[in-house]
Amino acid sequence: MSKGKTSISKASSYQETAEFWSEHDLADFWDKTEPAEFDVEIESEKRYYPLECELSHEVNKIAHKRGISIETLLNLWVKDKINELNKSLNLTKK
Repeated sequence: MSKGKTSISKASSYQETAEFWSEHDLADFWDKTEPAEFDVEIESEKRYYPLECELSHEVNKIAHKRGISIETLLNLWVKDKINELNKSLNLTKK
């Protein structure tokens, strides 16, 4: 939790904040809110594909040893394989 910032809940932990908002309605405190502005960066769309359990364990070990996320490792491998196949099939991006 950020120190020195005021809060409607006056909570000192995320747990206390969650408990407060589980028992209260924001509509009851609307006059105490302030407008907020922020930027949202939308990254690429994510899709999920099933992976055999044994393969998943192996990928997890390799990613851990490399110090990267499983998602990053799989994306690198798939990109490499696509590039390799595109070269061998003389395919180019359009």
